[in-house]
Amino acid sequence: MQGTIKEFDGEAGTGTLLTDDRDEFAIDVRSMDGIIRTLRPGQRVVFDAADDDGRKVARGLRLVTFER
Repeated sequence: MQGTIKEFDGEAGTGTLLTDDRDEFAIDVRSMDGIIRTLRPGQRVVFDAADDDGRKVARGLRLVTFER
């Protein structure tokens, strides 16, 4: 799935993102594979959707890059 960062707290490692369909997913420390250290509002990401006790969460978060 793809989405856009809505908000992100770099110190806590938590935030939210919105999909193109306006579904909201939580970001937590398990969302990132240790490669990404910070995210900016408006930044595009690709992720895997997961369910964590009824809460929509992002897993395997990756930055959208432009490749040639």
